[in-house]
Amino acid sequence: MQSEGQSLGQSTPHTIEAPVTSTHLTPTSARIVIVGGGTAGITVAARLCRAIKNPNVTIIEPSEQHVYQPGQTLVGGGVFTHDQIVRNERDYIPNAARWMKESVVAFLPEQNAVVTSGGQNIGYDYLIVAPGLQLNFDQIAGLEGHLGKDGICSIYTLNDAVHTWRMIDEFKGGNAIFTFPATPIKCAGAPQKIMYMADDTFRRHGVRVDSHVMFATAGLRIFGIDAYVGPLNRVADRKKIERKYQHQLVEVRPGKKEAVFTVTREKIQGDQRVQEKIQEVMPYDLLHVVPPMSAPTFVQTSPLAHMEGPDKGWLKVDRFTLQHLDYPNIFGLGDVIGVALTKTGAAIRKQAPIIVHNLLAAIDGRDPAASFQKYTGYTSCPLITGYRKLILAEFDYSGKPVPSFPWDSTKERISGWMLKVYGLPTLYWHGMLRGLV
Repeated sequence: MQSEGQSLGQSTPHTIEAPVTSTHLTPTSARIVIVGGGTAGITVAARLCRAIKNPNVTIIEPSEQHVYQPGQTLVGGGVFTHDQIVRNERDYIPNAARWMKESVVAFLPEQNAVVTSGGQNIGYDYLIVAPGLQLNFDQIAGLEGHLGKDGICSIYTLNDAVHTWRMIDEFKGGNAIFTFPATPIKCAGAPQKIMYMADDTFRRHGVRVDSHVMFATAGLRIFGIDAYVGPLNRVADRKKIERKYQHQLVEVRPGKKEAVFTVTREKIQGDQRVQEKIQEVMPYDLLHVVPPMSAPTFVQTSPLAHMEGPDKGWLKVDRFTLQHLDYPNIFGLGDVIGVALTKTGAAIRKQAPIIVHNLLAAIDGRDPAASFQKYTGYTSCPLITGYRKLILAEFDYSGKPVPSFPWDSTKERISGWMLKVYGLPTLYWHGMLRGLV
């Protein structure tokens, strides 16, 4: 939640403390600081407060509201309302934890401290970094001030998701373009989910015959995991959705309703195959924008980030143990870590117990090689392919499906839709955020 740039500036830190009522297992006086109070931060805090006797846990998070981000796609599709996916942050801070209602602006790992927006240095014995990621709408020229109007929408903030449904519901026909950027993003299936629900809505309203729906992605194919490429292409074929690959949105021209893409093409030059980049301008009547995303700036510019390579700027943790590769008293989870395909809530649900186990093993001084648990890269992407249709994609670092249910996870199912709409929100609010599942 810190990842969306929300900040209360110089606000006075607010703390919530209450007696610990449950039985805790591990006695320790270690100061544990958690950066971020979104899905990852709250889930791991709740588990720590259940696992430690008299925990000394501080959560640094500026936001007063907690948003169920997987629900934003359904807000954009008219299934949920704004208020259905928002709660008070206060209600999900564990009673045994302290809440500092500020932002982190810098890390001082050599001093075992973080710097807050209020100018405080907060010391720690162990640090958990979980601020989410950063939405970089500003990297698309001409976009500022036009989201939610001029035919431009996005599900990637809650207010914009509300505008997205209004635009889809009121669409009268023409070019509807749904984009996907060149960077890793949270929930890589979401740009297609909103597209498929929009297509269904256009058909229900009788305007699909006068519409041209396009998926313009900077990628080379429709989805990153082999097992789901064929099924999703068949969905797009059935819906007559045009796919445009290696198309990166770089500019919008709202006055003319034009979207400008950098298109990567291969050509033969002499006896070599080389890439060239050209620009393509496409008119639109509805443009769904997925912004480039990155780790928050205060992570990118810190000693905790990868300095080079494909994960440059993302948090530098071991992808199995989730322990920092340079600072062993630091751990990280969620969207901020340098692993592209695991930026989902389902990944966090698997990462959180491993973080807690490994952190407590580190506090106890146990040998990491012998005692640390390993995260396999499990994640899940409930791929909505239309109203009441869903492919429950589940996979790990190997890229192979790892279904939780005894069915073919590449098939569309109404049961998957029911799980997405009814089961997962309940699991989130009453299970994950309470440290129970």
